[in-house]
Amino acid sequence: MSDNRGVVYMGAGKVEVQDIAYPKMETPNGRPIEHGVILKVVSTNICGSDQHMVRGRTTAPQGMVLGHEITGEVIEKGKDVEFLDIGDIVSVPFNVACGRCRTCKEGHTGLCLHVNDDRAGGAYGYVDMGGWVGGQARYVMVPYADFNLLKFPDRDQAMNQIRDLTMLSDILPTGFHGALKAGVGAGSTVYVAGAGPVGLAAAASARLLGAAVVMIGDFNPKRLEHARKMGFEPIDLNKHDRLGEMIAAVVGEPSVDSAIDAVGFEAVGHGGKEQPAVVLNQMMEVTREGGSIGIPGLYVTEDPGATEKAAQTGSLSLRFGLGWAKGHSFHTGQTPVVQYNRQLMQAILHGRLNIAEIVNAQIISLEEAPKGYEEFDAGVASKFVLDPHGMLGAA
Repeated sequence: MSDNRGVVYMGAGKVEVQDIAYPKMETPNGRPIEHGVILKVVSTNICGSDQHMVRGRTTAPQGMVLGHEITGEVIEKGKDVEFLDIGDIVSVPFNVACGRCRTCKEGHTGLCLHVNDDRAGGAYGYVDMGGWVGGQARYVMVPYADFNLLKFPDRDQAMNQIRDLTMLSDILPTGFHGALKAGVGAGSTVYVAGAGPVGLAAAASARLLGAAVVMIGDFNPKRLEHARKMGFEPIDLNKHDRLGEMIAAVVGEPSVDSAIDAVGFEAVGHGGKEQPAVVLNQMMEVTREGGSIGIPGLYVTEDPGATEKAAQTGSLSLRFGLGWAKGHSFHTGQTPVVQYNRQLMQAILHGRLNIAEIVNAQIISLEEAPKGYEEFDAGVASKFVLDPHGMLGAA
């Protein structure tokens, strides 16, 4: 079998769908393995994190196959795979994790010590994350399959709800992680920075956790209008740079219990100029004393496109003394998807979480991926789901 095609990064601003190699049961350095499976990709999503690479804001090499949000059908398995069968429909956490090292055993699967020769943590189709081939393709190999994969309990039910379930690989657990680490609970007031898909997933998660009010700030009018339609309070950052005043107009005071950064290192300030620390500084300004800040937004160690020289090596101009004085708790890093995906699956299957509607999921074919990247980068209020085999009804 060799009819594999995938989305390939071609340099700053460009991706192409090309013929790529059919996956092998081996590690990125060529070591054969028997604990993996090969999936026929049912759905695979374009993520904002992919856009950072495509915009040339990382050190991603040309020729990399992209994609870390994957749902698929098991079509081959190694002899060490015990608990999965051919034909199972599974969700793939974006973290590549061994399940055996110290950090995996502690539940920190985003920091696995055995899947990346250069640093802790691995992911599919992502720069500096171990070289694992991405899943925006027709077929993909997943290692340590028994540990990593979440099997859906009923195939027909899974396919009927696949637009929602496809969000379990990354953005829904990531949004939930951000909300949970921001201390969201019953009656919380919450501010989410960023009305893109992760911000909407964080807002939906905050609501699931019992928040009294969830505000979402952004400059994009279409994304703010969609957030409003989904029942969240839009904060139009185009008005002025006094975020506390806009929050006070909603909740009666210029602060919140919990704040979530769903923007990351490409943040811009009120005047449209890139300010990589602006969101983090705003979080500290508007979070109450003793409050918590969840940071699922991506920050990198190398940003060749940064306008500030210090930011090119991940150094940001943080007003950290303010956060210290207010006793804030901060939580950063990759989301350990396996901590949350089973519970969130149950919330979807039992009608508690209409995440596809909330992030405005739009199904397109694999061949339309370049157009999806272009529209997403332009700020469309949608989450693009690729349909490599036409199993989801893409035109």
